[in-house]
Amino acid sequence: MSKPICKGCDKRPEELQEYVDMAKLEDMTPDEYVQSEEGTYNPDNGHFLCTPCYAKAGMPSSPRGWVCP
Repeated sequence: MSKPICKGCDKRPEELQEYVDMAKLEDMTPDEYVQSEEGTYNPDNGHFLCTPCYAKAGMPSSPRGWVCP
């Protein structure tokens, strides 16, 4: 399994306060939080978009759900 990385800003979950905070509340690591809760997370390559990068990308969507390529 690939280590999660935001493909918009090339930051790891532990570098992004939104994931650090939520992971702490859920008693898990930032990586685990992204892997289980981030809707844009692509388990095939570890890519996701953090909230600011998702907004900058135009908030892409799809009828089946959008994951980061």
